[in-house]
Amino acid sequence: MENWLLNLIWVYLLAVNTLAFSLMGIDKRRAKRGAWRIAERTLFLPVVLFGSLGGTLGMFCFHHKTRHWYFRYGFPILLVVQLLLLGAGAYLLLR
Repeated sequence: MENWLLNLIWVYLLAVNTLAFSLMGIDKRRAKRGAWRIAERTLFLPVVLFGSLGGTLGMFCFHHKTRHWYFRYGFPILLVVQLLLLGAGAYLLLR
């Protein structure tokens, strides 16, 4: 695989995971202050787009949305699925 493409993939993964982590922290802060909240579908979007590690870490780090089953179990399940997909993709491209 081209080196620039691999770098682009890493930058994308870093950006989407940072976004997912940050959104969880921002929404938790807004919840504590009683301010306008981030929609749940907005919290899910970067997680579905391969930001599940950041979303899961943010959820447990900020203790945010841990009472909702679809966050508590959905984020880690997506993380496992995405790791399997990334592993399979890496195997197919690097063999």
